Order: sequence, then structure tokens, then C-alpha cells
Amino acid sequence: MIDATKIDDLVSKLTAAIPPGLKEFEAEARKQFKVVLEVGLSKTDLVTREEFDIQVKVLAKTREKIDQLEKRLAQMDKTEMEKAE
Repeated sequence: MIDATKIDDLVSKLTAAIPPGLKEFEAEARKQFKVVLEVGLSKTDLVTREEFDIQVKVLAKTREKIDQLEKRLAQMDKTEMEKAE
């Protein structure tokens, strides 16, 4: 989920863009912007940067383990072939 402070920052930027003649609607606009952003973002398949970075690390470790297992398997195959000769 998106950090609430980031949503609040977006809402602040949007309300700052309201023309001066409409400032009396700022409080209501702020509430509506926040609701629309939260609902819209909750429907997306977004992950936080922290979650993404964690998955990158998990994937790197998995790749490393696969590489090690492939080397061990190749060595075992080589040993079996040598025994067969």
C-alpha cells in the first residue's frame, strides 16, 4: 500500500493548485482528493519501494542458490561419467 504521507503530499499539491476564487471549497476538495486517491491507488497492483527492494534481494539469493546447485549437479554428472568409463 502507498504510504499515507505520500497521499497527503499529493492532496496538498492538488489543493494548492485550486484557483484563488475557489479556496472556500479547499477543505471539501482536500477530503475528496484524498478519498479518490486512496480508492484509486488501492485498486492498482502497486508495491512500495521497500517491498520491491526486498523481492529483488530474495530473487538474487535464489539465483545464487540455483547457480550453486547447477555447479554441484554438473560436478556430480562429471564424477558419474568418470566412474562409468
